[in-house]
Amino acid sequence: MPGAFFCWLMEEGRERMTDEEWERLEEADWLFRKMVRRFVKERDRVNVEGIALPGMLILNKIIREGEQRLGDLAEQLDFTSGAITALSDKLEKGGYTVRRRKEDDRRTVLLDITAKGRELVQRNSNVGARCITLLFEGFTEEELAQQSRFYERMIGNLEGFSDTLLELARQNTEAAAARPEQKPRKTAPENKYLSY
Repeated sequence: MPGAFFCWLMEEGRERMTDEEWERLEEADWLFRKMVRRFVKERDRVNVEGIALPGMLILNKIIREGEQRLGDLAEQLDFTSGAITALSDKLEKGGYTVRRRKEDDRRTVLLDITAKGRELVQRNSNVGARCITLLFEGFTEEELAQQSRFYERMIGNLEGFSDTLLELARQNTEAAAARPEQKPRKTAPENKYLSY
């Protein structure tokens, strides 16, 4: 379970690390979370003719691959089912998409693009490309390749992340209940990075 690495660092590895090594990890964590927050904040400010950028992702996916099940969109685009429903509602209300039930399985709802949706995407086809170039301009080919490898490793590290941390919190609660008078654990040294 890759997420266990983080728990190992907190439980055992932290004591084996120098303060400088620990600070480097905390800095990387802080910068990563800051980057994610900044990206989401900036992305959520962009509306293309009233459609948020994630809505444009949905439209582009339908153009590339044909009509889509809402559940598949949520899974493939890493959105919650609630977020996909809200985006789909907005796209349909604007006349950019249409929902229909699958003929052989009425429980399955498919989302398809309308002519108006295709025109919106075609008119704004340069927005997605500019989004990518804004994020990655100034990086060399080697740096981009290295980033891709890092992102793939981080995605792997996120497998089981929440389950691992929830299990650790459960174990902490059980341990505290079993030994109510135990002294508090030694915490990480003070530094400039806000942590959890």
